[in-house]
Amino acid sequence: MRSEQEMYQLILETAEKDKRILAVYMNGSRTNENVSKDIFQDYDIVFVVSETAEFIKDKEWIQQFGEILYMQYPEESPDYPSDKENFYGWLIQFADGNRLDLHVETVKHVREHIGDDKLCKILLDKNAILPDVYESTDKDYWVKKPTKEQYLCVCNEFWWCLNNVAKGLWREEMPYVQDMVNYHVRKQLEKMLSWKVGTLTNFSVSIGKSGKYMHRWIDKQEWEIYLSTYFTGRVPEAWDAVMTMCGLFEQVALYVGDKLEYQYNELEGKNARSFLEHVRQLPKDAKEVY
Repeated sequence: MRSEQEMYQLILETAEKDKRILAVYMNGSRTNENVSKDIFQDYDIVFVVSETAEFIKDKEWIQQFGEILYMQYPEESPDYPSDKENFYGWLIQFADGNRLDLHVETVKHVREHIGDDKLCKILLDKNAILPDVYESTDKDYWVKKPTKEQYLCVCNEFWWCLNNVAKGLWREEMPYVQDMVNYHVRKQLEKMLSWKVGTLTNFSVSIGKSGKYMHRWIDKQEWEIYLSTYFTGRVPEAWDAVMTMCGLFEQVALYVGDKLEYQYNELEGKNARSFLEHVRQLPKDAKEVY
């Protein structure tokens, strides 16, 4: 596996030799001092160019970066909007284990958008064409303090969506249950946990994508309980996990509400949980919910 030094050398030498490449900047985890380095970190690199068409047309151009195991062209997807004339990319997994997410971007586009992500570091600027950028920081990703309305809406969304989980589990429709839990209910629990982290850190940290860094600030037991809420396709296991989510959410919501001086709606949680427990015991041949 090529070292970090070798990869940077390859990227910069390629840019220096190619007259079409005017500047190079990097974003992503390698610009974030709060992220621990490991062997799976991508190299998120942007080559600033006058126009993108030549690079897109030349199918062999990308081969100079090493033996490619497989690759994705995100701008070629018919299901997502793209702006190939200004921004085009190759997401590359190399045979040696390195991954390079490389984009070419026009000067006009970069001048308009380089400030969109503050996790940015300029590596090369041949003719001083790039605007000044802030020192790389993950501040844009820090947990934001919720308003009272946001806090109450998250509580309501968590408890309300469990209504759908209950009927899905009673029907034993596990694909629906998994989607409802992971795309709706869990997101509210994750948000509430993030706010707890915020209260512990004065809202000055990022919990990472999908809350992957939350364990750095919440206690070990709470983290283990959170992990136990992930379940397989077995209905009894799913019921147990969902009830665990309820207990954890209420515990954290009460904590956050107390710290932020927001009144938690205990009756809402009590009634929603009661409904869940009732549906769990409901016979399969039931003709009525109550």
